[in-house]
Amino acid sequence: MSEHRRKTPQPQGGGRAAARRAAQQSSSGRRAAPSRGVTSESPSSSSGGDSQYGGRAEARRAAQRGGGSRRAAEGGGAGRGGGGRRRGGDGGHEGAGRGRGRGPQRPTKKRFIDYPRAGKYGFRRWVPSWKLVSGLCVGFLGMLMGVAGIAYAMVEKPKVNEAAEAQNNVYLWDDGTQMVATGGAVNRQIIGYEQIPEAMRDAVISAENKSFEHDRGIDPMGIARALFNMATGGETQGGSTITQQYVKNSRLSQEQTLSRKFQELFITLKVSNDMKKNQIMAGYLNVSYYGRGASGIQAAARTYYNKDAVDLDPSECAFLATLLKGASYYDPAGATDVDPVQATPELNTDRAKKRWKWILDEEVKDGRLSKAERAKYTEFPMPEPPKKNAQLEGQTGYLVELARQYFLSNNKHDVTAEMLSRGGYQIHTTFNRDKVNDLEDAVQKVYKSKIKPKQRPKTDTHVQFGGGSVDPKTGAIVAIYGGQDATKHFTNNANPTGAQVGSTFKPFVLAAAMEYGKRNPALSEDQDVSERTKVSPLSIYNADDKLKIKKYNGEIWTDENGKEWLQANDGHESRGNITLREAMQWSANSPYVQLGMDVGTDKVKQVAMAAGLKDDEQMADSHVPSFSIGTSSPSAIRMAGAYATFADSGQQREPFSVSEAKFDGKTIYRHKGAPKRAFDAAIADNVTDVLKNVVEKGTGTPAQIPGRDVAGKTGTTDDNKSAWFVGYTPQLSTAISMYRLDDDATNKNRKFEKMYGTGGERTIHGASFPAQIWHDYMVVALKGKPVLTFPEPGPIGDKVYGGGAQSPTPTPTAPVTPSPTKSVTESPSMSVSPSAPDPSQTCGTWDWDCQHNNGGTSNGANGGDTGGASTSPTTSPEPPTGGNGNGGGNGNGGFVGGPAG
Repeated sequence: MSEHRRKTPQPQGGGRAAARRAAQQSSSGRRAAPSRGVTSESPSSSSGGDSQYGGRAEARRAAQRGGGSRRAAEGGGAGRGGGGRRRGGDGGHEGAGRGRGRGPQRPTKKRFIDYPRAGKYGFRRWVPSWKLVSGLCVGFLGMLMGVAGIAYAMVEKPKVNEAAEAQNNVYLWDDGTQMVATGGAVNRQIIGYEQIPEAMRDAVISAENKSFEHDRGIDPMGIARALFNMATGGETQGGSTITQQYVKNSRLSQEQTLSRKFQELFITLKVSNDMKKNQIMAGYLNVSYYGRGASGIQAAARTYYNKDAVDLDPSECAFLATLLKGASYYDPAGATDVDPVQATPELNTDRAKKRWKWILDEEVKDGRLSKAERAKYTEFPMPEPPKKNAQLEGQTGYLVELARQYFLSNNKHDVTAEMLSRGGYQIHTTFNRDKVNDLEDAVQKVYKSKIKPKQRPKTDTHVQFGGGSVDPKTGAIVAIYGGQDATKHFTNNANPTGAQVGSTFKPFVLAAAMEYGKRNPALSEDQDVSERTKVSPLSIYNADDKLKIKKYNGEIWTDENGKEWLQANDGHESRGNITLREAMQWSANSPYVQLGMDVGTDKVKQVAMAAGLKDDEQMADSHVPSFSIGTSSPSAIRMAGAYATFADSGQQREPFSVSEAKFDGKTIYRHKGAPKRAFDAAIADNVTDVLKNVVEKGTGTPAQIPGRDVAGKTGTTDDNKSAWFVGYTPQLSTAISMYRLDDDATNKNRKFEKMYGTGGERTIHGASFPAQIWHDYMVVALKGKPVLTFPEPGPIGDKVYGGGAQSPTPTPTAPVTPSPTKSVTESPSMSVSPSAPDPSQTCGTWDWDCQHNNGGTSNGANGGDTGGASTSPTTSPEPPTGGNGNGGGNGNGGFVGGPAG
């Protein structure tokens, strides 16, 4: 059969038409493809059935493949015109093969997000399906959770701000009661959870955060409740939890920004996970501000009720919880400086009472306070009125600063001033509240009765007093007087002020003469003690006015300009040859100036320092004669401490003001002072006996305390520029100073002013106002104390003669009877030169009263307390015993000079 006869006639609308239709329908998807088994009419249906089946299958496959479908359909529609199934199939395969070979295939891809929606028309095309909406919501929430998790992990819990931890230092009296809480950057004392009363914790929870004990630091219901109460005008509870407020107050800044709010959220969650509830509560109450400068519950309790937090009752706790809402508007005292309209005392009191009552009622609702307990508190617990920043007024500021300086200088834990300023230290002082008040009262008595700056502005302005009182048995500083008010007068007058001590320095000269002895004029200046002659208080020295002072070897002493030193006495009184005991009694200058030269002023200085004075505390030049009569200017505290060495028979104890210091409940400092032997007891007791005579019969009689042993010494300096009284009993040693000096420390040209006419007195002496203050204070301070006596002095030293006083020589007719126990100079048979009678001729060596009654040559009533300069204009007023003995004279190498005592 010929090829021509085997060809099947082409169908009229056969395979190619089907292929075209399939190609057109492929753009709209498989839905347009004809179903399997459905045939199309064909002109050659009788002989082309297989070709039709094959062509349609190929068309469906071509429609599914998309690209090239039309070419594939054409290839398989009629099997390239073939008439049989095989050829049609072959032709279809061939056509398909040609279709694949002519271009790349593009398989149909399903979009992950079907938006805009395929197969939808009009507005439905832009309406997302429910699957799309739910998917997006789940994805967004998942993303938020992821971001929150990363943020939580990345946010670090910041340390508590230094300002939130800053607190006060608590200073305590010697009995352990609180003196003041101050010295830190903030008025705060951090206390432990157990010291916070349960009533305070309950009040805060009921008022601020009811879910505190079980929430996670954030309370959505609390926020909603706060918003509802605000909308309805009810009593509001804070939207922030206690944990959030603690974080805000202690760890974050106070700026109101969105970033800080988010930071607060994450830190709150972290703090809530890391800290226990009791830690958070204690932290919150310790850092919160309660008004009146008080931060923390302990400071608030002290400020409003003057008690410790642990002693607060539920009613007081409810009021303090009220203040957390805003102290400026709930403090009954008002805060008109903050808001003169809404923060008046009346409005604040009304607000405080309402909220106080509401808090107590809320505690009952919450089961934190029984109805029976609530019924007890019907009266509002009105707090104390605010103090006028008084915590450092009066003497308190001086006491605190003295204790602070002592602690910084003596602690062994290297506590620096910066560390102390952060607060948190508990400092136990040695100050006795009653004695401090007694000393202040004694000074104020003189101020009010005698010092009249308005009436006598030229003489009574700038009058200052200073004082220090020391326990001889311990060295503890029990009281000081630093000035009229630490908030107005900023120099502590109990510390060095520059006021010279005058004749109160003479006991150190006498002690040096007993300790080291008078030098042998035939030997070198620096001679051994064994080559010296130790001096008895009965030694005789010349007490003439303008006595020419000599060196130990008899040479005239001259200053660097070659001028001689002529030592003046107060009132230019000459007493002739008298004992050193009497010279102390009347405070004659010339005997002690010459005695200092005979012993050596360097030795005098050594004894003064052994007794407790400091070389770096304004010690004067010891190379001039006037050093022996008080050109130095130690502090009142040091003078009291040095005299306490005499009171305790030569045992020296360093004055101290801090007995113990604690930090965080642990003791970091404890005073461990040990006594040192300054000099033998015989020396100290003999000095005490001489000073006792000063009070009983000499210039110090105004200091007498009936029934008690008192020893002391007056002191006045050149031109009445300062006056002192330093004295002691066996239990207490006290020094009082008086001077005139401008308060303005910035005035570099300020000088000590003369006190002629001050207080209505012609001149001021140690026996006047200083002795009066000393007496009034000591009488009260020793009230109720046992009456003790000084030890009896034993014999000491030899009687020597100095200052031109000559030892008595026997007359030609007077027999001399040697005594195995007495030296020739002490023989009662010796005669005395007409100009210098020797008291020892008729008195026993240690018969003090006899010596007083028979010694001396002066008939004058004025026993000069110190040497005045050649220009000293006046004499001293007479004391009750016949000689006040105070005066001037402060030359340091002048022609006539020497400070008075």
